Amino acid sequence: MSQSETDLRAHARAVVTRRQDDVIALSHSLHAEPELAYEEHRSARKIADLVERSGFDVRRGAYGLDTAFEAVAGGGDLVIAVTAEYDALPGIGHACGHNVNGAAAVTAALALAPLADDLGLTVKLLGTPAEEYGGGKVDLLDRGAFDDVAAAMMVHAAPTDGVGMTSLAIGSWKVSYTGRAAHAAAMPHRGINAADAMLVAQVAIGAYRQQMIPDGVVHGVVTSGGEAPNVIPAHVSADYDCRAATAEDLAELQSRIRACFEAGALATGAELALEAVGNDYADLRQDLALSDLYRRAVTDLGRRVPGSPDTLRAGSTDMGNVSHVVPTIHPSIGYDCGDTIMHNPEFTRYGTSAGADRAVLDGGLAMAWTALGLATSEDHRAALLTRLADRRNRTGAAPAA
Repeated sequence: MSQSETDLRAHARAVVTRRQDDVIALSHSLHAEPELAYEEHRSARKIADLVERSGFDVRRGAYGLDTAFEAVAGGGDLVIAVTAEYDALPGIGHACGHNVNGAAAVTAALALAPLADDLGLTVKLLGTPAEEYGGGKVDLLDRGAFDDVAAAMMVHAAPTDGVGMTSLAIGSWKVSYTGRAAHAAAMPHRGINAADAMLVAQVAIGAYRQQMIPDGVVHGVVTSGGEAPNVIPAHVSADYDCRAATAEDLAELQSRIRACFEAGALATGAELALEAVGNDYADLRQDLALSDLYRRAVTDLGRRVPGSPDTLRAGSTDMGNVSHVVPTIHPSIGYDCGDTIMHNPEFTRYGTSAGADRAVLDGGLAMAWTALGLATSEDHRAALLTRLADRRNRTGAAPAA
Protein backbone atom coordinates (compact mmCIF):
# COMPACT_ATOMS: atom_id res chain seq x y z
CA MET A 1 0.00 0.00 0.00
CA SER A 2 1.39 3.41 -0.95
CA GLN A 3 1.94 6.15 1.60
CA SER A 4 -0.72 8.16 -0.21
CA GLU A 5 -3.35 5.45 0.22
CA THR A 6 -2.31 4.98 3.85
CA ASP A 7 -2.83 8.69 4.49
CA LEU A 8 -6.18 8.65 2.70
CA ARG A 9 -7.33 5.67 4.76
CA ALA A 10 -6.35 7.50 7.94
CA HIS A 11 -8.34 10.54 6.83
CA ALA A 12 -11.41 8.41 6.13
CA ARG A 13 -11.08 6.68 9.50
CA ALA A 14 -10.88 10.06 11.24
CA VAL A 15 -14.13 11.14 9.57
CA VAL A 16 -15.86 7.94 10.68
CA THR A 17 -14.60 8.41 14.23
CA ARG A 18 -15.88 11.98 14.25
CA ARG A 19 -19.30 11.01 12.85
CA GLN A 20 -19.79 7.68 14.63
CA ASP A 21 -22.38 9.02 17.06
CA ASP A 22 -24.44 10.38 14.17
CA VAL A 23 -24.47 7.18 12.11
CA ILE A 24 -25.11 4.91 15.09
CA ALA A 25 -27.99 7.14 16.16
CA LEU A 26 -29.31 6.88 12.61
CA SER A 27 -29.13 3.07 12.73
CA HIS A 28 -31.02 2.99 16.03
CA SER A 29 -33.62 5.44 14.77
CA LEU A 30 -34.27 3.39 11.63
CA HIS A 31 -34.56 0.29 13.81
CA ALA A 32 -37.04 1.97 16.15
CA GLU A 33 -39.41 3.02 13.36
CA PRO A 34 -39.49 0.18 10.81
CA GLU A 35 -41.30 0.87 7.55
CA LEU A 36 -42.37 -1.47 4.77
CA ALA A 37 -41.53 -1.45 1.06
CA TYR A 38 -42.26 1.80 -0.78
CA GLU A 39 -43.60 3.28 2.48
CA GLU A 40 -40.25 4.26 4.03
CA HIS A 41 -40.98 7.98 4.20
CA ARG A 42 -39.51 8.61 7.66
CA SER A 43 -36.49 6.41 7.00
CA ALA A 44 -35.61 8.05 3.70
CA ARG A 45 -36.10 11.50 5.22
CA LYS A 46 -33.82 10.72 8.18
CA ILE A 47 -30.96 9.70 5.91
CA ALA A 48 -31.49 12.49 3.40
CA ASP A 49 -31.58 15.09 6.18
CA LEU A 50 -28.33 13.83 7.70
CA VAL A 51 -26.32 13.83 4.48
CA GLU A 52 -27.82 17.12 3.32
CA ARG A 53 -26.61 18.73 6.54
CA SER A 54 -23.23 17.22 5.75
CA GLY A 55 -22.94 19.04 2.43
CA PHE A 56 -24.35 16.53 -0.04
CA ASP A 57 -26.51 17.69 -2.93
CA VAL A 58 -29.72 15.76 -2.21
CA ARG A 59 -32.60 14.97 -4.54
CA ARG A 60 -35.58 13.49 -2.71
CA GLY A 61 -38.18 11.34 -4.42
CA ALA A 62 -35.52 10.59 -7.03
CA TYR A 63 -36.31 8.81 -10.29
CA GLY A 64 -40.03 8.90 -9.66
CA LEU A 65 -39.91 6.88 -6.42
CA ASP A 66 -41.35 8.71 -3.42
CA THR A 67 -39.09 6.98 -0.90
CA ALA A 68 -35.88 6.99 -2.94
CA PHE A 69 -33.24 9.70 -2.86
CA GLU A 70 -29.96 10.55 -4.52
CA ALA A 71 -27.21 12.36 -2.57
CA VAL A 72 -24.05 13.42 -4.41
CA ALA A 73 -20.67 14.74 -3.31
CA GLY A 74 -17.73 15.50 -5.59
CA GLY A 75 -17.60 15.92 -9.33
CA GLY A 76 -15.03 13.41 -10.59
CA ASP A 77 -15.32 11.12 -13.59
CA LEU A 78 -15.19 7.96 -11.46
CA VAL A 79 -18.70 7.62 -10.04
CA ILE A 80 -19.05 5.22 -7.10
CA ALA A 81 -22.58 4.38 -5.95
CA VAL A 82 -23.18 3.29 -2.37
CA THR A 83 -26.68 1.89 -1.98
CA ALA A 84 -28.59 2.39 1.26
CA GLU A 85 -31.38 -0.02 2.20
CA TYR A 86 -33.88 0.83 4.91
CA ASP A 87 -37.11 -1.15 4.45
CA ALA A 88 -38.26 -3.66 7.06
CA LEU A 89 -40.29 -6.87 7.19
CA PRO A 90 -44.00 -7.07 8.06
CA GLY A 91 -44.57 -7.83 11.72
CA ILE A 92 -40.92 -8.41 12.64
CA GLY A 93 -39.29 -5.08 11.85
CA HIS A 94 -35.62 -4.98 10.89
CA ALA A 95 -35.11 -8.73 11.03
CA CYS A 96 -32.89 -8.46 7.95
CA GLY A 97 -30.72 -5.73 9.45
CA HIS A 98 -31.45 -3.02 6.91
CA ASN A 99 -30.96 -0.37 9.57
CA VAL A 100 -27.33 -1.53 9.69
CA ASN A 101 -27.10 -1.66 5.90
CA GLY A 102 -28.42 1.85 5.47
CA ALA A 103 -26.32 3.39 8.23
CA ALA A 104 -23.17 1.68 6.93
CA ALA A 105 -23.82 3.15 3.46
CA VAL A 106 -24.12 6.60 5.01
CA THR A 107 -20.87 6.01 6.91
CA ALA A 108 -19.04 5.18 3.68
CA ALA A 109 -20.44 8.22 1.89
CA LEU A 110 -19.52 10.58 4.72
CA ALA A 111 -15.98 9.17 4.86
CA LEU A 112 -15.45 9.61 1.10
CA ALA A 113 -17.06 13.00 0.58
CA PRO A 114 -14.16 15.22 1.82
CA LEU A 115 -11.72 13.31 -0.41
CA ALA A 116 -13.86 13.06 -3.54
CA ASP A 117 -12.75 16.08 -5.55
CA ASP A 118 -9.04 15.56 -4.92
CA LEU A 119 -9.37 11.94 -6.07
CA GLY A 120 -11.52 12.58 -9.12
CA LEU A 121 -14.46 10.81 -7.50
CA THR A 122 -18.18 11.38 -7.49
CA VAL A 123 -19.78 9.76 -4.45
CA LYS A 124 -23.40 8.88 -5.14
CA LEU A 125 -25.40 7.68 -2.13
CA LEU A 126 -28.58 6.10 -3.46
CA GLY A 127 -31.53 5.54 -1.17
CA THR A 128 -33.00 2.28 -2.45
CA PRO A 129 -36.45 1.37 -1.13
CA ALA A 130 -38.30 -1.92 -1.20
CA GLU A 131 -35.56 -4.55 -1.24
CA GLU A 132 -37.70 -6.97 0.74
CA TYR A 133 -40.70 -6.71 -1.53
CA GLY A 134 -40.88 -5.09 -4.94
CA GLY A 135 -37.29 -4.30 -5.90
CA GLY A 136 -36.55 -0.59 -5.68
CA LYS A 137 -33.06 -1.05 -7.12
CA VAL A 138 -34.58 -2.55 -10.27
CA ASP A 139 -36.81 0.50 -10.61
CA LEU A 140 -33.80 2.78 -10.14
CA LEU A 141 -31.70 0.77 -12.58
CA ASP A 142 -34.43 0.92 -15.23
CA ARG A 143 -34.87 4.66 -14.73
CA GLY A 144 -31.22 5.59 -15.16
CA ALA A 145 -29.89 5.94 -11.62
CA PHE A 146 -26.86 3.76 -12.44
CA ASP A 147 -26.21 5.01 -15.98
CA ASP A 148 -23.09 6.98 -14.95
CA VAL A 149 -21.96 4.59 -12.20
CA ALA A 150 -18.61 2.82 -12.61
CA ALA A 151 -18.93 0.65 -9.48
CA ALA A 152 -21.66 -0.04 -6.92
CA MET A 153 -21.39 -1.35 -3.39
CA MET A 154 -23.21 -2.05 -0.16
CA VAL A 155 -22.77 -4.28 2.87
CA HIS A 156 -25.47 -6.48 4.38
CA ALA A 157 -25.98 -7.34 8.04
CA ALA A 158 -25.49 -11.02 8.81
CA PRO A 159 -24.41 -13.42 11.57
CA THR A 160 -20.95 -13.71 9.96
CA ASP A 161 -18.61 -11.77 7.71
CA GLY A 162 -18.35 -12.82 4.08
CA VAL A 163 -17.17 -11.48 0.75
CA GLY A 164 -18.30 -13.86 -2.00
CA MET A 165 -21.97 -14.28 -1.10
CA THR A 166 -24.25 -15.20 -3.99
CA SER A 167 -28.03 -15.05 -4.22
CA LEU A 168 -30.85 -16.69 -6.09
CA ALA A 169 -32.95 -15.06 -8.77
CA ILE A 170 -36.57 -14.69 -7.64
CA GLY A 171 -39.98 -13.90 -9.06
CA SER A 172 -43.12 -13.48 -6.96
CA TRP A 173 -46.76 -14.05 -7.88
CA LYS A 174 -50.17 -13.44 -6.42
CA VAL A 175 -52.30 -16.44 -7.38
CA SER A 176 -56.08 -16.55 -7.27
CA TYR A 177 -58.78 -18.96 -8.38
CA THR A 178 -62.40 -17.98 -8.88
CA GLY A 179 -65.05 -20.71 -8.83
CA ARG A 180 -68.73 -20.82 -7.88
CA ALA A 181 -70.17 -21.02 -4.36
CA ALA A 182 -72.76 -23.67 -3.53
CA HIS A 183 -74.11 -25.51 -0.51
CA ALA A 184 -71.49 -28.13 0.30
CA ALA A 185 -74.07 -30.81 1.23
CA ALA A 186 -77.34 -29.97 -0.55
CA MET A 187 -75.96 -29.15 -4.01
CA PRO A 188 -72.15 -29.48 -4.20
CA HIS A 189 -72.50 -30.44 -7.88
CA ARG A 190 -73.60 -26.87 -8.61
CA GLY A 191 -70.36 -25.42 -7.27
CA ILE A 192 -66.87 -24.93 -8.68
CA ASN A 193 -64.39 -25.47 -5.90
CA ALA A 194 -61.58 -22.90 -5.99
CA ALA A 195 -59.88 -24.64 -3.06
CA ASP A 196 -59.69 -27.84 -5.07
CA ALA A 197 -58.02 -25.91 -7.87
CA MET A 198 -55.34 -24.75 -5.43
CA LEU A 199 -54.99 -28.29 -4.10
CA VAL A 200 -54.43 -29.69 -7.60
CA ALA A 201 -51.81 -27.02 -8.27
CA GLN A 202 -49.99 -27.74 -5.00
CA VAL A 203 -49.98 -31.48 -5.72
CA ALA A 204 -48.62 -30.80 -9.21
CA ILE A 205 -45.85 -28.61 -7.78
CA GLY A 206 -45.03 -31.32 -5.25
CA ALA A 207 -44.84 -33.98 -7.95
CA TYR A 208 -42.61 -31.74 -10.06
CA ARG A 209 -40.01 -31.25 -7.30
CA GLN A 210 -38.14 -34.44 -8.26
CA GLN A 211 -37.53 -33.08 -11.75
CA MET A 212 -37.11 -29.46 -10.66
CA ILE A 213 -34.12 -27.61 -12.06
CA PRO A 214 -31.08 -27.79 -9.71
CA ASP A 215 -31.18 -24.99 -7.11
CA GLY A 216 -34.83 -24.34 -7.97
CA VAL A 217 -36.99 -23.41 -4.99
CA VAL A 218 -40.77 -22.90 -4.91
CA HIS A 219 -42.57 -21.77 -1.76
CA GLY A 220 -45.83 -20.09 -0.93
CA VAL A 221 -48.74 -19.61 1.43
CA VAL A 222 -52.49 -19.71 0.94
CA THR A 223 -53.78 -16.33 2.07
CA SER A 224 -57.48 -17.05 1.67
CA GLY A 225 -59.00 -20.52 1.48
CA GLY A 226 -62.75 -20.15 1.92
CA GLU A 227 -65.16 -18.80 4.50
CA ALA A 228 -67.20 -21.71 5.89
CA PRO A 229 -67.01 -25.51 5.73
CA ASN A 230 -70.56 -25.83 4.42
CA VAL A 231 -69.94 -23.55 1.41
CA ILE A 232 -68.01 -24.60 -1.68
CA PRO A 233 -65.18 -21.99 -1.78
CA ALA A 234 -65.63 -19.59 -4.66
CA HIS A 235 -62.44 -17.60 -4.10
CA VAL A 236 -58.98 -18.80 -3.01
CA SER A 237 -55.75 -16.83 -3.13
CA ALA A 238 -52.08 -17.46 -2.44
CA ASP A 239 -48.66 -15.79 -2.58
CA TYR A 240 -45.91 -17.81 -4.27
CA ASP A 241 -42.20 -17.31 -4.95
CA CYS A 242 -40.01 -19.08 -7.47
CA ARG A 243 -36.22 -18.97 -7.05
CA ALA A 244 -33.40 -20.29 -9.22
CA ALA A 245 -29.64 -20.02 -9.57
CA THR A 246 -29.79 -17.69 -12.56
CA ALA A 247 -32.28 -15.38 -14.22
CA GLU A 248 -32.41 -17.77 -17.18
CA ASP A 249 -33.19 -20.74 -14.93
CA LEU A 250 -35.85 -18.67 -13.19
CA ALA A 251 -37.70 -18.12 -16.47
CA GLU A 252 -37.68 -21.88 -17.12
CA LEU A 253 -38.88 -22.67 -13.60
CA GLN A 254 -41.66 -20.09 -13.75
CA SER A 255 -42.91 -21.60 -17.00
CA ARG A 256 -43.28 -25.02 -15.37
CA ILE A 257 -44.88 -23.69 -12.17
CA ARG A 258 -47.32 -21.62 -14.20
CA ALA A 259 -48.37 -24.86 -15.90
CA CYS A 260 -49.03 -26.41 -12.45
CA PHE A 261 -51.40 -23.57 -11.58
CA GLU A 262 -53.07 -23.85 -14.97
CA ALA A 263 -53.61 -27.55 -14.26
CA GLY A 264 -55.67 -26.62 -11.19
CA ALA A 265 -57.93 -24.43 -13.30
CA LEU A 266 -58.25 -27.06 -16.03
CA ALA A 267 -59.09 -29.86 -13.59
CA THR A 268 -61.81 -27.95 -11.72
CA GLY A 269 -63.19 -25.36 -14.10
CA ALA A 270 -62.09 -22.48 -11.89
CA GLU A 271 -60.64 -19.33 -13.42
CA LEU A 272 -56.95 -18.64 -12.71
CA ALA A 273 -55.37 -15.22 -12.28
CA LEU A 274 -51.58 -14.90 -11.91
CA GLU A 275 -50.23 -11.46 -11.07
CA ALA A 276 -46.51 -10.68 -10.91
CA VAL A 277 -45.54 -8.84 -7.71
CA GLY A 278 -42.89 -6.19 -8.14
CA ASN A 279 -39.77 -6.89 -10.17
CA ASP A 280 -38.04 -10.18 -10.74
CA TYR A 281 -34.64 -10.25 -9.03
CA ALA A 282 -31.59 -11.53 -10.91
CA ASP A 283 -28.85 -13.62 -9.31
CA LEU A 284 -26.00 -11.72 -7.62
CA ARG A 285 -22.67 -11.58 -9.48
CA GLN A 286 -19.97 -10.00 -7.34
CA ASP A 287 -17.04 -8.35 -9.09
CA LEU A 288 -13.79 -10.16 -8.27
CA ALA A 289 -11.51 -7.11 -8.40
CA LEU A 290 -13.78 -5.09 -6.11
CA SER A 291 -14.19 -8.11 -3.84
CA ASP A 292 -10.43 -8.43 -3.46
CA LEU A 293 -10.14 -4.78 -2.46
CA TYR A 294 -12.97 -5.12 0.04
CA ARG A 295 -11.46 -8.32 1.46
CA ARG A 296 -8.18 -6.51 2.06
CA ALA A 297 -9.95 -3.54 3.63
CA VAL A 298 -12.15 -5.48 6.01
CA THR A 299 -9.24 -7.75 6.99
CA ASP A 300 -7.13 -4.68 7.78
CA LEU A 301 -9.92 -3.65 10.14
CA GLY A 302 -9.35 -6.86 12.08
CA ARG A 303 -12.31 -8.84 10.80
CA ARG A 304 -11.92 -12.47 9.83
CA VAL A 305 -13.25 -13.52 6.44
CA PRO A 306 -12.73 -16.84 4.63
CA GLY A 307 -9.24 -17.14 3.18
CA SER A 308 -10.54 -18.33 -0.18
CA PRO A 309 -13.52 -16.93 -2.09
CA ASP A 310 -16.59 -18.04 -0.18
CA THR A 311 -19.80 -18.98 -1.90
CA LEU A 312 -22.33 -18.52 0.85
CA ARG A 313 -25.76 -18.35 -0.77
CA ALA A 314 -28.21 -15.96 0.75
CA GLY A 315 -31.84 -15.54 -0.24
CA SER A 316 -32.42 -13.07 -3.04
CA THR A 317 -31.64 -9.40 -3.53
CA ASP A 318 -32.42 -6.71 -6.08
CA MET A 319 -28.72 -5.82 -5.95
CA GLY A 320 -28.43 -8.84 -8.25
CA ASN A 321 -29.99 -6.85 -11.10
CA VAL A 322 -27.48 -4.05 -10.54
CA SER A 323 -24.62 -6.56 -10.59
CA HIS A 324 -25.57 -7.72 -14.09
CA VAL A 325 -24.99 -4.19 -15.35
CA VAL A 326 -22.46 -2.49 -13.03
CA PRO A 327 -19.36 -3.94 -11.29
CA THR A 328 -20.80 -4.63 -7.84
CA ILE A 329 -20.02 -5.97 -4.40
CA HIS A 330 -22.54 -7.03 -1.76
CA PRO A 331 -20.51 -8.55 1.12
CA SER A 332 -21.96 -9.44 4.50
CA ILE A 333 -20.90 -7.62 7.67
CA GLY A 334 -21.30 -9.84 10.69
CA TYR A 335 -22.17 -9.43 14.35
CA ASP A 336 -23.12 -11.73 17.18
CA CYS A 337 -26.82 -12.59 17.12
CA GLY A 338 -26.83 -15.71 19.26
CA ASP A 339 -28.27 -18.76 17.55
CA THR A 340 -30.76 -16.87 15.42
CA ILE A 341 -30.72 -16.13 11.71
CA MET A 342 -31.99 -13.37 9.44
CA HIS A 343 -35.74 -13.04 8.84
CA ASN A 344 -36.34 -14.33 12.36
CA PRO A 345 -37.91 -12.05 14.99
CA GLU A 346 -34.97 -12.72 17.31
CA PHE A 347 -32.55 -11.25 14.75
CA THR A 348 -34.35 -7.93 15.11
CA ARG A 349 -33.40 -7.78 18.77
CA TYR A 350 -29.69 -7.69 17.95
CA GLY A 351 -29.97 -4.83 15.45
CA THR A 352 -28.96 -2.16 17.96
CA SER A 353 -26.39 -4.21 19.85
CA ALA A 354 -22.79 -3.13 20.30
CA GLY A 355 -21.85 -5.64 17.61
CA ALA A 356 -24.35 -4.19 15.16
CA ASP A 357 -23.05 -0.69 15.88
CA ARG A 358 -19.50 -1.87 15.17
CA ALA A 359 -20.77 -3.43 11.92
CA VAL A 360 -22.13 -0.03 10.86
CA LEU A 361 -18.73 1.59 11.38
CA ASP A 362 -16.57 -1.24 10.02
CA GLY A 363 -18.82 -1.90 7.04
CA GLY A 364 -18.88 1.78 6.11
CA LEU A 365 -15.14 2.24 6.53
CA ALA A 366 -14.34 -0.95 4.59
CA MET A 367 -16.44 0.33 1.68
CA ALA A 368 -14.74 3.72 1.86
CA TRP A 369 -11.31 2.07 1.80
CA THR A 370 -12.43 -0.07 -1.14
CA ALA A 371 -13.42 3.05 -3.06
CA LEU A 372 -10.08 4.66 -2.19
CA GLY A 373 -8.33 1.61 -3.60
CA LEU A 374 -10.25 2.06 -6.85
CA ALA A 375 -9.55 5.78 -7.03
CA THR A 376 -5.81 5.57 -6.34
CA SER A 377 -5.06 2.66 -8.68
CA GLU A 378 -4.56 3.67 -12.30
CA ASP A 379 -5.31 0.11 -13.40
CA HIS A 380 -8.58 -0.16 -11.46
CA ARG A 381 -9.73 3.31 -12.49
CA ALA A 382 -8.95 2.72 -16.17
CA ALA A 383 -10.65 -0.68 -16.17
CA LEU A 384 -13.83 0.67 -14.58
CA LEU A 385 -14.03 3.69 -16.87
CA THR A 386 -13.45 1.49 -19.92
CA ARG A 387 -16.25 -0.85 -18.85
CA LEU A 388 -18.52 2.14 -18.28
CA ALA A 389 -17.77 3.55 -21.74
CA ASP A 390 -18.40 0.15 -23.34
CA ARG A 391 -21.72 -0.13 -21.52
CA ARG A 392 -22.80 3.29 -22.72
CA ASN A 393 -21.85 2.41 -26.28
CA ARG A 394 -23.96 -0.75 -26.10
CA THR A 395 -26.98 0.88 -24.52
CA GLY A 396 -26.79 4.34 -26.01
CA ALA A 397 -26.85 5.95 -22.56
CA ALA A 398 -25.78 9.58 -22.56
CA PRO A 399 -22.65 10.55 -20.62
CA ALA A 400 -23.18 12.31 -17.30
CA ALA A 401 -23.53 16.08 -17.51
